[in-house]
Amino acid sequence: MATAVVRRVLDRWRGGGVVVACRGRFFSTAAEGVSSTEGPGEEAALPPPENRTSGFSPPAHSCHDWIGPPDQYSNLRPVIFHIPKHESPLERRLRELRQETQAWNQQFWTNQNILFKKEKEEFVHSRLKTKGLELRDEQGQKAMLDAEEMAEFYKVFLSKNFKKHQHYNRDWYKRNFTITFIMGQVAFERAWRKLRLKKRKTES
Repeated sequence: MATAVVRRVLDRWRGGGVVVACRGRFFSTAAEGVSSTEGPGEEAALPPPENRTSGFSPPAHSCHDWIGPPDQYSNLRPVIFHIPKHESPLERRLRELRQETQAWNQQFWTNQNILFKKEKEEFVHSRLKTKGLELRDEQGQKAMLDAEEMAEFYKVFLSKNFKKHQHYNRDWYKRNFTITFIMGQVAFERAWRKLRLKKRKTES
C-alpha cells in the first residue's frame, strides 16, 4: 500500500514535458513528431529557473517550434516558439499567450519542486536524528528511510499543498481552453488566407 502511494506521488512530481531524443539539445517538433503546450504565477520563492533557451537559436529556415532538454528545477522542457515571417495579430496573440503560459508553468513547478526537495531532506534528517543515525553510514552511503516512512511525508506534503494545486489546476485548464480556442481561430484564419490566395491565382 505504501509503495503504491509513493509511486503515485512521485508521478505527480516528475513534471510533465515531452520525451525527445537526448538531453542537452533542442529538437524540432517536426523532426520528432512532437506537439507541445507548456504552460498563477505563484510567489517567487527560492531561486528562479535558469533560462535554458538562452544561447540557442533555431535555424533561419525553421518553421516549427523547438523543444529543449528538461529544466533542472521544474523538469519541464522549454519551448522556443516559431515566429512566422508575416505573423498576424491573432497568431502573435496565440504565441505570446503560449510563451507567458510556459513561463508561468515553469515558475510554479520550479517553486514546488525546490520546496518539495527542501522539506523532504528536512523530514529525512529529522527522522534519522530521532533514530540516532547520521546522514551517511560507515561506508559513506546516504542513509535512507523505508517506503512506509516516506509515504507519511508524501501524504503530509500533498495535504499541505492541496489548495495550491487546486488553484493551479483551475488556472491551467482556463489557460489551456483559451489557447485551444485561439488555435482554432488561427487555423480558420490560415485556411481563409490560403483560400483567398488560391482564388486570386485562379482569377489571374
